[in-house]
Amino acid sequence: MCGHCGCKNTRQTLSLHQNVLDKNDHYAEHNRVLFQHLLVLNVLSSPGTGKTTLIQRILRDCDLIAGADPLNRYQGVVRPGVIVGDLATNRDAERLRQTEQPVIQINTGNLCHLEAESVGKAAQQLTLDSLNLLIIENVGNLVCPAVYDLGEDLRIVLMSVTEGEDKPLKYPTMFKSAHAVVITKTDIADVVGFNRKETLEYLRLIAPQALIFELSATTGEGLTNFYAYLNQALSQRIAPAFV
Repeated sequence: MCGHCGCKNTRQTLSLHQNVLDKNDHYAEHNRVLFQHLLVLNVLSSPGTGKTTLIQRILRDCDLIAGADPLNRYQGVVRPGVIVGDLATNRDAERLRQTEQPVIQINTGNLCHLEAESVGKAAQQLTLDSLNLLIIENVGNLVCPAVYDLGEDLRIVLMSVTEGEDKPLKYPTMFKSAHAVVITKTDIADVVGFNRKETLEYLRLIAPQALIFELSATTGEGLTNFYAYLNQALSQRIAPAFV
């Protein structure tokens, strides 16, 4: 031990961080029991990619999502609820409440991510028995949320055409954890000089496991394929006997 580099303190910090993650994983398992009749989405991205806009569109298009299921495997009705995470304000939650769907706000203060314990407590403020879809809008951050399990079924990571094609290279942990990556704001791709070819190459390199969707929540472009994905996930989660 050199006594100068701080390595001892570093070890203590790593140990404390591991204890925090272990505690979080414990609460995440509790959430999975609480959410056992739901499809739970953890929506993640950096700030400004359009998480709230996409969720708002989903809440308004529930009939379109349900309509993609010809076998009526969950009675053809999407019953959503939303938990919104922000450091401060309830502006995003108020936007989503305009859809007349149930929304709960979590303000994290200085915490740059949501944790399973707070998500579980917030979820119990919703009437979970009346829902079959829970959408968690995580805090805008591509670092800390990547390692915090909330008890979700699917991780949906957003990146917008305005962010640069190298986002997956810079934040590999987040993209490696994604079940699906949604490229947003495609309606302005040409204006901002979006390099689609390189973006897809980097995504396939870093996150080969993830399905990739390209869409605009504003114009509706590309939503059909994404809604079909949500429909299939709902069918598999809620009515596995029919799959």
